[in-house]
Amino acid sequence: MSKLIFNRRRFLGTTVATGAALTSPAYLRRASAQTGGEVNIWTYNDFVPTAFREQFEADTGIKVNIRLVDDQGKQFNLLAAEQPNPTVDIMTVAGHRFLQFIESDLLAPLDTGRLKNWDKINPTFSESDWSTINGNKWGAPILSGMEVLSYNTEIVSEEEAQTWDTLFSEQYKGQTAYIIQDMMSIIMLKMGYDGNMVEYLDDPDKAAQIVEEAKAFLIEKKPLVRKYYDGGAEFQQMMVNQDIVLGHSWNGPAAALINDGFPLAMSIPREGSYGFVYTFNIANNAPNSDNAYLFLDALLSSPEIGAEMTKASGFISTYKDVSQHLSELERKSTSFPDEQLANMQFFRAEANELKYSLVDPAVEAIKAA
Repeated sequence: MSKLIFNRRRFLGTTVATGAALTSPAYLRRASAQTGGEVNIWTYNDFVPTAFREQFEADTGIKVNIRLVDDQGKQFNLLAAEQPNPTVDIMTVAGHRFLQFIESDLLAPLDTGRLKNWDKINPTFSESDWSTINGNKWGAPILSGMEVLSYNTEIVSEEEAQTWDTLFSEQYKGQTAYIIQDMMSIIMLKMGYDGNMVEYLDDPDKAAQIVEEAKAFLIEKKPLVRKYYDGGAEFQQMMVNQDIVLGHSWNGPAAALINDGFPLAMSIPREGSYGFVYTFNIANNAPNSDNAYLFLDALLSSPEIGAEMTKASGFISTYKDVSQHLSELERKSTSFPDEQLANMQFFRAEANELKYSLVDPAVEAIKAA
């Protein structure tokens, strides 16, 4: 097999959609004489398609100012330093980081009634438990990443990949790999427990018992695994070398292999898995909140826009019907059937201190066993 060179942006392409595909909805063009000004956005590279941004500016007269960010912690510190008069209107926050921003009064509750296109988001993302805190929505879900079961389609069947049990089967002994800390959450979920451990905040003894069960399971199954790995590049190389034929991974490294032509596929097994969602949030005391809502509503207006965000970023779109606007290969690497998406839960942060005080020592014990 020829050597694969991993470059996510090459795999997913940087093709710019036609103006027609990303044209803003007609109501924006009718409103252009009544708007103007600007909207300031802090976000990651490729999260706002260039063609959409240009069309939005032309249709509304609103100038879109984008400041690229690369770290949630840095963004939090910058926003905290600017309050109560932030320079930003919209920022990109991962769902499992909401609490930190909310408790510091950095975000404004999202008024979904002002977003006519809210229903364009798949409810798996917009209506899940992580998205409502203190009775409010706090962000518009735009892109998602998740932990999946990745498998070599020439060796492992699609049916086998519908359960995590296959990862721990004697049939594939010595041909599997996973990130052990991440697998702890999945194993707890597989056992019927809350892998986020939010349910056990008031019962630390129960939390300890659950982690002990997951630890015992992974120690028992340790003879079957080829390697506990740490990074996506290592997972990719093991797959390419056929050191492994299936494994737990994040969807991004798997998507890169798929788009380079490697015979790989992904599933969200029926026992469930965990993911995170990037959201666009409105800052508390945003200087241009009306323009921010107009921008968000336009961004949510069509699956074509969601498809372009997926192609450019490599993350999975939260929009309905996006797969219709992706090539067969792009669909294979960046979308999942609705019935599999229904198996996914989202990381939550409320119990992280409790969770990792138990999980981190358990991981070291598994490695040492």
